[in-house]
Amino acid sequence: LLQISHSSPTKMVLTLLIGDTHIPHRAHDIPAAFKKLLLPGKIDTILVSGVNGTKQVFDYFKSLTPDVHAVAGEYDEPKKYPDTKVITVEGFTIGLIHGHQITPWGDKEALSVVQRKLGVDLLVFGGTHEFTAYEHGGRFFVNPGSATGAYSGLKTDVTASFVLMDIRGTAITLYIYKLKADGKVDINKMRYKKEA
Repeated sequence: LLQISHSSPTKMVLTLLIGDTHIPHRAHDIPAAFKKLLLPGKIDTILVSGVNGTKQVFDYFKSLTPDVHAVAGEYDEPKKYPDTKVITVEGFTIGLIHGHQITPWGDKEALSVVQRKLGVDLLVFGGTHEFTAYEHGGRFFVNPGSATGAYSGLKTDVTASFVLMDIRGTAITLYIYKLKADGKVDINKMRYKKEA
């Protein structure tokens, strides 16, 4: 278990939640429409929820910011990432896990067990390839989905997505980016406030 802390009282930390790229086995690249939005120097921290793809994919993330944290997905080669990781961003403890270890995949109760074991306010997970965010048991859970729209064992028609997260004080604002069939990007917003 790795623990890292990022905290700055005056600076907003913009965190990219991304994962399940499956490059090159299920997708060729992150969509160009997404890459136009992900610019170097704009993102402070990247959390990769597994199946990171090739070294080139990880290097692309590193070109956006040197502060990249990743966990291992079931297909990552070589196995150089931990299974879980905990970091602190602006007073929130964030746990990171791919999710292939969770049975059944995406199960709220099983994810709650991981959240409690890691002792985190927010659990970021992958595995299902579908964006989801919800509050459960006084904690927040986010799956950024598949950044490439790669099919999963659960679903073949997957919408490519990623999440930008802005943490300020005890509140999180998520900006959810989804690639529409016409190639345009749809952006939605969601908020979560940490219980005292």
